[in-house]
Amino acid sequence: MCGIVGAVAERNVVPILVEGLRRLEYRGYDSAGLAVVTPENTLGMRRTVGKVAELESKLKQSPLSGRIGVAHTRWATHGGVTEENAHPHISGDRVSVIHNGIIENYEVIKEEMIEKGYEFLSDTDTEVAAHLVHDYLQQGMDLVEAVSKAVQRFEGAYALLVFDKEDPNRIVVSRVASPLVIGLGIGENFVASGVPALLPVTQRFIYLEQGDLAEITCDGVKILDVDGNVVEREVHDTEWSTEAAEKGPYRHYMLKEIFEQPSALADTLYGRIENNTVVAESLGPRAMELLKQAEHVHIIACGTSYHAGCVGKYWIESLAGVPCQVEIASEYRYRTIVVPDNTLFVTLSQSGETADTLEALRLAKSAGYIGTMTICNSAHSSMVRESDLVMMTQAGPEIGVASTKAFTTQLLSILLITLMLARQRGMTAEREKEMVPHLFHVAAATEEALAMNEELQHVAEDFAEKHHTLFLGRGPMWPIAMEGALKLKEISYIHAEAYAAGELKHGPLALIDEDMPVVVVAPNNELLDKLKSNMQVVRARGGQVYVFADKETGIEEEPGLKVIAMPHVNRLVAPIIYTVPLQLLAYHVAVLKGTDVDQPRNLAKSVTVE
Repeated sequence: MCGIVGAVAERNVVPILVEGLRRLEYRGYDSAGLAVVTPENTLGMRRTVGKVAELESKLKQSPLSGRIGVAHTRWATHGGVTEENAHPHISGDRVSVIHNGIIENYEVIKEEMIEKGYEFLSDTDTEVAAHLVHDYLQQGMDLVEAVSKAVQRFEGAYALLVFDKEDPNRIVVSRVASPLVIGLGIGENFVASGVPALLPVTQRFIYLEQGDLAEITCDGVKILDVDGNVVEREVHDTEWSTEAAEKGPYRHYMLKEIFEQPSALADTLYGRIENNTVVAESLGPRAMELLKQAEHVHIIACGTSYHAGCVGKYWIESLAGVPCQVEIASEYRYRTIVVPDNTLFVTLSQSGETADTLEALRLAKSAGYIGTMTICNSAHSSMVRESDLVMMTQAGPEIGVASTKAFTTQLLSILLITLMLARQRGMTAEREKEMVPHLFHVAAATEEALAMNEELQHVAEDFAEKHHTLFLGRGPMWPIAMEGALKLKEISYIHAEAYAAGELKHGPLALIDEDMPVVVVAPNNELLDKLKSNMQVVRARGGQVYVFADKETGIEEEPGLKVIAMPHVNRLVAPIIYTVPLQLLAYHVAVLKGTDVDQPRNLAKSVTVE
C-alpha cells in the first residue's frame, strides 16, 4: 500500500527520494512527504495532501537538500487525509519516522507518551513510533538499540524507517510483515517498499526477512534477525529494467500491461513444456512427491487472484478429478478449517506480500496440509520464500493498480499445474499431447483479442454514461465475468456485478431495464444453448445485451443484442482469451469518464495491511 523510500549517500538524495515515490505511485496513496538532514544539520521536511507532483511543486517553491533522508506516500488508515497526518512524523525536532502498516497497540503507547509530556500533532498510529524512539534515545540508547526496543513494543504488521538528526549517517529499518528491500550502491545505499522505486540507482537488492532490523549507511548494511543475531541475506541482481517500469508510448500503464500479455504468457510457458509434457520439476524439488500425494486442493487468494483461483477450480476438478476448494483469504483466516487428508495448499498473489494471503499461508503451515504452493509474480517475495513449491508467472513489473497481465499469467500457471495433477491422476500421455498445442496458441490468440481494441473503444461509448452493469457467464466463464465486473468498477467507478447466468431468475432479473447494459461471455462450449436462453430472458425485459461470442456460435446481432466477435479458441484456454477484451472495455470506459486509470481512488496495488 504505502510507498517507502530511504537513501544514505554522498550526494543530494532529494531527487532520488522523489523519483522513488513517483515510481511507487501505482501502490495507491493520498498524501506524500519527505524529510532530510540538511547541510546546516537541521531536520528539513515537506509534506502535502495529494500526488507526488504536488510535493515536487512544494519543493520547487521551498527547496531541500541532504545526504540522508526518507520519503513516503500514505494511504490513510488512522486519521483522515490531511497534511498533519502525512508522513514523515518527527519527534523532538530530531527523530524522523515513516511507516507502512498498522501498529495495533498504538493507543496504549500513545497514552504512555502523553504522560511523559510528548505532544501529538497527528491522528496516526505512526507518530507513537517517532516519540517512542526519541524517548529511548533520550535515555542514552543509540539508534539501533532504540528502534530495536521500540519494535519489541509494537503489535501488528509494519515496515519502519527511522533516522536521527544527531546521528546523520544511518537509517535504521525494521520489517514485520510489510515488505522492505535494500538497494546496494557504490558509496551509497537505499531502502524501499518495492524494487521499482530504486531501479534508477541500482540493480542489486537484499530482501529483508520477517523480523529483520537493518542499519544502512553509505559504507554498507548490517542486518539483525528477529533474535538480534547479525545475519547475511542473499544479494539478488534484478532482471527488471528501468524501461520495463515506464509507460513508453502508452497513455497509461494499464494499457501497456494489457498489450504486454502475449509476451508475458509466452514467457510463463518458456521452459515448462518439453516433448509435449508439462515439466512438474519446474515447481521445485518436492513437486513430484506432493503432486502424487495430493487428493484435494485448497486455493486461497484475494481480489483478482481469487477469480483466477475460481477458474482453477473448474479446471482442476474437470481435468484432474481432484476436489478443489477456493476461498477468500480474509475469510479463511478467521474460521474453523477442516483439512481433508492429503490436501495441497495453494496461494495466488501478484506481489507475494498480500497480507491476508500471506497470513493464511503461515496458518496453513500448522493446519495439516501435505505442503504449500504459491503462484506469484515476485520472485523474492515472502510467499515465494515460505512455500514448498513455487510457480513464477513471469508477468514482469505490473504498475497499474487494476491487475491485467498478472491475472492472465496466473490463469495459464494454474492450467499448467492442472495438467501436472492430471498426469498423476491417470491422464494419458496422448491426452496431454492433445492439450499442449492449445497452450502454445494462447499468445497468438491473445494478439487476436488485442486487435479488437478499436472496436471496443466504440463499444465503450455505450457504457460511459451508465451507472450499473451486469456481467453473466457460465462454467469457468462465470469467474471471468466476475473479473470483468471488477475491472469496470475499480477503474471507471461504475457499479458492476457478475452472476452465474443461471441465477438470473433468482433475483438479478429484477434489475434489468434499458439503462443497465448486460455483458455476456459466450465461448462455443457445452453451455452455449443455456446461455442463449439466459440472453433471451434479458432481452424480453428490455435489457441491452453485449455478448462476447466465439465466431462459430452462430449468434447474430439484433436490436438490443450487440455481438463482439471473439477469435475461435479451444474451450480449455478460452477463459484466458476472453479476459482480454473485458480489460480493454473497462479501460476505454474509464478513459471516457476521465478517471485516474492507473491509480483509482481508494485502492492500492499491494494490500499489505488487513
